[in-house]
Amino acid sequence: MTPRSTSTTHGAAQDATRCLPPHLAQSVWLGHSLGEGSQRVLPSGHPQLDGELPGGGWPCQSLTEVLHEQAGQAEWRLLAPALREVVQRGGHILLIAPPFVPHVPALHRQGVSPERLILIDAHTPQECLWATEQALQAGCFTAVLSWLPQVRASSLRRLQVCAARHPGPAFIFRPARCRAESSAAPLRLHLSLGPFPHPMILDIVKRRGPSRVLPLLLPSWPPDLLALLRPPARPAPLVLPSSAHPLTAHAELDRTAAGSPRHAGGAERIAGVTPGAGWL
Repeated sequence: MTPRSTSTTHGAAQDATRCLPPHLAQSVWLGHSLGEGSQRVLPSGHPQLDGELPGGGWPCQSLTEVLHEQAGQAEWRLLAPALREVVQRGGHILLIAPPFVPHVPALHRQGVSPERLILIDAHTPQECLWATEQALQAGCFTAVLSWLPQVRASSLRRLQVCAARHPGPAFIFRPARCRAESSAAPLRLHLSLGPFPHPMILDIVKRRGPSRVLPLLLPSWPPDLLALLRPPARPAPLVLPSSAHPLTAHAELDRTAAGSPRHAGGAERIAGVTPGAGWL
């Protein structure tokens, strides 16, 4: 038996879709194209990303899973434009068990008003799962952001059922090691940061449509702030005279090391920010 060509298969699928009633045809998506349907979406604020998302934005009434290398590293930069859109529409943002306390002034500069933030402090995986489920069952328009490092596949299926009735977007954040695990989330993304100027590297793991081989590179800094940043300068190598006595050379190295910022106690805190803190 000779296999049918891809174009012939696509044509047959399109012909079958035309035979359906309009209310059913709009819910059907073909595997070679991005799913559209009647699902509401929110613009992501990243035009390049919107062109790769089914419907052209973050889905509402559905679960979006973000896999990250390090919690608190880039998820705020990715979602800030969409969260601003939620606030402008009168909605609230529910944060469930974030790994770091959000930097409210930075969010305010991004257009996310502090009075629209609701922080839910959950400690155990059971509490996080219960709080996420309750937030998704609420009928009000909110954006739900939940950090779930430990969750079963059966629990994700239940969250997806709850998210289908939630009018706003829902995001869950899990470690990158969970990429090989099954997930009921229709949209799964892997998020990391590249070298300076630290673009967001977004790999689309799962979506309603064809797979994407190459990751997306999205800017992570605002253009006005990026103009002020400079790549880190490499320290100049220490050159000692060839005639220097070995003991003299070691003494010079000790004096140089003692006067460097790292040994002066200033490298571990930069501008009052502790490494690992959740900041934009």
